Amino acid sequence: MIHEEIPPALAGERLDRVVALVADASRSDAAALVAAGGVAVDGQVSMSGKLRLQLGQRIDVDETKLPTVALPAADPTVAFTVVYDDEHVIVVDKPAGLVVHPGAGKPDGTLVNGLLARYPELADVGEAHRPGIVHRLDIGTSGLMVVARSIRAYHALVFALGQRDVARVYRTLVWGHLANPNGVIDAPIGRDHRDPMRMGVVVDGKSARTRYAVLATYATPAAASSLECRLETGRTHQIRVHLSAIGHPVVGDGTYGGIRHGVTSPRPFLHAAEIAFVHPTTNQLLSFSSQLPADLRDVEAQLTT
Repeated sequence: MIHEEIPPALAGERLDRVVALVADASRSDAAALVAAGGVAVDGQVSMSGKLRLQLGQRIDVDETKLPTVALPAADPTVAFTVVYDDEHVIVVDKPAGLVVHPGAGKPDGTLVNGLLARYPELADVGEAHRPGIVHRLDIGTSGLMVVARSIRAYHALVFALGQRDVARVYRTLVWGHLANPNGVIDAPIGRDHRDPMRMGVVVDGKSARTRYAVLATYATPAAASSLECRLETGRTHQIRVHLSAIGHPVVGDGTYGGIRHGVTSPRPFLHAAEIAFVHPTTNQLLSFSSQLPADLRDVEAQLTT
């Protein structure tokens, strides 16, 4: 069950559109869910997708009433690198361009489909449409993810992420030079009030903290800085939104102002470079690192101090 309070960005929107957004469903599936009585507005079931929602109203969405879709199938053609596995956890290095799990508009060819080909037992771990998945990376972000291979590990990792006990470090390149070499961006993130398809720093958002350290600064052909970012929370697009909010968007990030003259990048310059967590059964601290992939190394090679 999904519980959401309508923020300013979604005030005035139709119920079926809001349900599609929060449930990661197609518009037609969201409309069918509403018609099936799977959505309550302020505690009352509403079966009209045309209903316009008001600021502060609460919706409860029963995902089990979404139209039945085929469960993800194994696909051995999906390419990704496994850097560690045992009977409980898998650590993968996801390439840029690969979607993590099936969703609206992407029913197959995802990391989950590839994982199922190598680890068929994942089908019974976690949520059926995204088995084993405890956190995600954006399609344009490369790097390390931990996947639960057992039910015990799934619950332990979900809890650890909620308690902020999983260390996640990202490498990024941003426009400009930051005023301080080290800092913490502490600003709530939610749906952008002007464009609900984007995230933004908004007063009614969920708490979010990103810690950064400047690794290098560049002057030519444009002012830019290489950063290491540590997530203290895990909101959607958190690093990209936070860095854009302080005037230093990620190079190559067209969604949040990162396309400028001087430096070109084939994608948002963001790589999950390190992950560390306590193993759910052995209590051993596991730590992994991943070097920048070639496409991002080529971007940095354009720059000089």
